[in-house]
This record gives sequence, structure tokens and C-alpha cells, in this order.
Amino acid sequence: MADLRYPTRKLTSSDDYLHIKVVKYQPPGIPSLPGGGGSATGSANNNQVTVQSNIYLPIPQGIEDSNSVTWGEDTLNPIAAAGVGAAKNVIGSQDFGKGVIDEIKSLIGMTGEAATGGNLQDLTNNAFAGMAVNSLGANVSVESLLARSTGQILNPNMELLFQGVKLRSFNFQFDLVARDSYEGQMIKTIIRTFKMAMAPRKGSTGLFVSAPDVFQLEYKKGSGKHPFLPTFKPCALVSMNVNYTGSGTYATYSDGTPVHMTLQLSFQEINPVYVEDYEDSAAQTGVGY
Repeated sequence: MADLRYPTRKLTSSDDYLHIKVVKYQPPGIPSLPGGGGSATGSANNNQVTVQSNIYLPIPQGIEDSNSVTWGEDTLNPIAAAGVGAAKNVIGSQDFGKGVIDEIKSLIGMTGEAATGGNLQDLTNNAFAGMAVNSLGANVSVESLLARSTGQILNPNMELLFQGVKLRSFNFQFDLVARDSYEGQMIKTIIRTFKMAMAPRKGSTGLFVSAPDVFQLEYKKGSGKHPFLPTFKPCALVSMNVNYTGSGTYATYSDGTPVHMTLQLSFQEINPVYVEDYEDSAAQTGVGY
């Protein structure tokens, strides 16, 4: 296992730095229901990790994190709600056949009321009118016809509903300036290690392609976790860019090492963050995830 560090000077107990572990990817397995014996969290919580390399880099400028989830508008008008309720009653009835018959009777009763019931009558008339016009190739909705004829619409019961989780991304930029030939070789090895770790493996047969390595990132102070900065879940390196003319001018040392390079790394976490993650010991220090 290689230990790679830039700058190459010895770290002290007061140094802040970013520790990046290159870890062999472990497939998450097939998710299952609780108690089903499968893995629903993937490789993020897999403690049986194989560390390929340790890379120590200075804390970059402009560090930040961004947590987000997906919320979206959703509507459910009273007619649709009634249909959902009817379906649930049928499914929940002990006698499925009787439940279907009861709900058909209920819908027939609703239709009878609609025939003489003011707004419900307008809704019924517009529904049949819309179907008739659409059969001739038009594209109109019951709602638009109701709005045009009565100035009303079905109550949409609009709400903002939770729709899903998002995976966090992190972008880092490092300035790499070799102060001697040994540090130049170290920089070259670090760049090569990142490139190899993010590349997939095709194996000897070429029939399958295996996933690249993943990365465990951790902000540290001395030998321990940083007391304030955020915690990471295991990440994939999705993008890497190296500028070998970091100052805008091509210049190298006698051995060919560029004088100034910039390294840009873009990571994305493999698993989303849940509230339970903040209860883990890894997130008890600092701001958490």
C-alpha cells in the first residue's frame, strides 16, 4: 500500500489536510426489504474495505458542501381522489367481488347526482363533450372546457411533496509546485495514481468491464478527524483535469517536471445522506455530512 503526500514535508499535529484513501470497489448487492437478507445501502457502509493507496493533500481553497433533496408540485383533484378511495376500498374489502359491485353502485349514484347537481352536471356535460370532440382529433381537456363555460376549475389540491434524494458532488483544485526532484516524482505518482484508480478494468478476456476504485475522503487535523469540517461518504472520481502550465506559461525543470501544475478533481458520493447517518460515530464530530 502506497502512502503519497504533497507537500512531502512531515505532517504535524497542527496541520490541516485532506486524506484520500483509494479503496477497492465493493458491489452493493441487490436491495431487499428489511429482513430480506440483501443490502439496501450499498458499499458505503461496507467495513471490509481494501485500501490501495493513501494520498495526503493540503486543504484546497474554496472548500464547501451542498446538501439537497428533490421536492415537486403535485395535484389531486376531488374526482381523482374519489377514484383512489374507491380503488382502496375494493382492494381492502374481504370479498373482492362484492367490493367491486359496491363501488360500481357508488359510482352510479354519483353519476345520477351529477345529472341534476349544478357544478357536477357541468362537469359531466363537459366530460362527454370533451370526449366527443377529442374523437374527431381535437385535444381539449375537461378542465379547460369547465373553465371556459363556468369560470371554475376542479380544486387541484396542490401541495409540494417530497420526491427523492440527491447525491452530493465535491470539486477540488490543488496547486502543485515541486520544490525538488523528489517532490516532482511524488506529484507525478499522485497524478498517475488518481488516473489509474478512476479507470475501469476490462480484465484478461475483455468480456466484462469492472468498476474503478472508489475513494474515501476525510478532512483531518494532525492524526485525527477535523473537529469542524464536513464528513464524506465514499465517492467516485467522476472527472479529473490536470493543467501542466498552471501559470499560463510552459516551464519545466531540467528533468522535465513542469514548474507549476493545477489538479482538479470532481467527486460524487456513491450513496445519499439520510438523517440516520448523523447518528453514526463518523459524523458526531463537526458539522456532520
